[in-house]
Amino acid sequence: MAQRGVTGRSNRAILAESKLGDKRGATMDQRQIIAVARGDAPADLVFTHARIVNTFTGEIEAGNVAVYGGRIAGVGGYTDARRVVDLGGQYLAPGLIDGHFHLESSMLHVDQYARAVTPHGTLAAVTDLHEVTNVCGLPGLRYILECSRRAPLDMFLAAPSCVPASSLETSGAKLGPADIRRVLRWKGVIGLGEMMDFTGVIGGNPEALAKIAAAGGRPKDGHAPGVEGKALNAYLAPLIGSDHETTKREEGLEKLRRGMRLMLREGSAEKNLEELLPLVNDGNYHRCMLVVDDRNARDIFYEGDVDAVVRKAIRLGLDPVRAVQMATLNVAEYFRLSGLGGIGPGYYANLLVLDDLRAFHIRQVYYRGKLIAQDGKALFQPRLPPDPAVTGAMHVKPFDVSALALRSTLTDDFPVIEVAPGQIVTRWVKERPARANGAVMPDTSRDLLKLAVIERHKATGNIGLGLVKGFGLKRGALGTSVAHDSHNIVVVGASDQDMHAAAREIERMGGGLAAVSDGKVLASLALPIAGLLSQEPLEAVVAAIEALEEAAKALGCTLPSPFSTLSFMALPVVPELKLTDMGLVDVKRMRLVKV
Repeated sequence: MAQRGVTGRSNRAILAESKLGDKRGATMDQRQIIAVARGDAPADLVFTHARIVNTFTGEIEAGNVAVYGGRIAGVGGYTDARRVVDLGGQYLAPGLIDGHFHLESSMLHVDQYARAVTPHGTLAAVTDLHEVTNVCGLPGLRYILECSRRAPLDMFLAAPSCVPASSLETSGAKLGPADIRRVLRWKGVIGLGEMMDFTGVIGGNPEALAKIAAAGGRPKDGHAPGVEGKALNAYLAPLIGSDHETTKREEGLEKLRRGMRLMLREGSAEKNLEELLPLVNDGNYHRCMLVVDDRNARDIFYEGDVDAVVRKAIRLGLDPVRAVQMATLNVAEYFRLSGLGGIGPGYYANLLVLDDLRAFHIRQVYYRGKLIAQDGKALFQPRLPPDPAVTGAMHVKPFDVSALALRSTLTDDFPVIEVAPGQIVTRWVKERPARANGAVMPDTSRDLLKLAVIERHKATGNIGLGLVKGFGLKRGALGTSVAHDSHNIVVVGASDQDMHAAAREIERMGGGLAAVSDGKVLASLALPIAGLLSQEPLEAVVAAIEALEEAAKALGCTLPSPFSTLSFMALPVVPELKLTDMGLVDVKRMRLVKV
């Protein structure tokens, strides 16, 4: 049975009449909302004495806002309504829109993700769900998209363009141009997801170009870390429109000058806002957006979602109204999300009540005119069952500890992945590693740890091995099956035995996170949905992440979000050096590095 909403009606019933793409544009409904707008019929709801954050003009406007049928009927002197909410001078802002996020990085099922982010004002979000698609293919993509329609949150899908992201890793699925064309016909699909194969686009790869062509005139999301000069021109030639991978100010300026929209990202492991915000000015702010990209459940629960990015931008000196524009209207206009991003006649009544705009403190959240969250708490509690299409996704060929031995003929100049704090790009450094019995060994005195990526989709037995610097572990091992983008098992550790134990625990749980020391599991979180998402409530997932991070800290880890950082060590489309189940990858040249 569907859960009951705050109005006594089921969440499903509320959403059935209010989702974008619904039938409320019928002539009779238009006549009724127009009658309300004229003042000839009562509204469902009127907000009085509001200070309206006007994203169209960049000003604060005093007035009342009338709502009918989940939409805004008008702004002005409205008082006739079935319900009146006197805001007493509080601010009324449009609901936030996350222009680039990955549900899977939250580790929450869709219903719990909605419970996490809606109290923070996120009422719409754009994703390509390429994480779950890399594991489960189109059935997984369809399952998550269908689940999103039962939550008070508008999730828009950009067809995943890179499944897998690279040929240098083993994925659970592959989507070709014909699959992209099929997905683009689905309801709720608005364009093409981030084109991570930037080397393929620049090199004129026919398959990459066919995927871009499939999107036609719809938005095409970009992914161009460190791409500049003529290579950037080549990447943009097929009219790819945005980038969220920019980490340097001069890089961002060039992309803006060449016509890209710039997404200023602030996630759990990616901290780019402070570096990029000085680029924003009166001439280009309308082409800039605030996004999170990847944010885990713990950070959402304690710090917030897009609202946390807005708050930080304001603290760094951005005008509060401009910050709101960059997290609402700018996103809606780029992705052509009609009826979202502002407070005006005909727009959806996705609204935030704030008592302090500069502190961006949200008191109430309305979705389609219905109160769904208050004072940081969601007022709904849906639970969605998992589907067989997205469970049982662990297929690991049995291996013993000896398979983790790293043997190499290199003595000097051994390639090492170095973590860049607050970034998902890595540095390629060279070290002379310690050895024992002919094998390369971890060396905690120099913060050189073993890294392994274990294939888990097709039981190939592939295990990529390397060294990583920057985690700070003194003992034990950390592992996760959230490993962008193909999501094999990635483990970092100070001993092969503990790394083996962590991988076995992840396999046993059907996917998840684990911290291990002396062969014992110190903390874990099961992610049985595609090895990426939990079936547990938000609070339970947050508690598990906290326990895991405390365990990591006890083992010596110095990173603030170690599992989020670890998840990107296997991402072969972000420079400089990464590790997949096939081995070390030189990302800029897109080739394996022999060790």
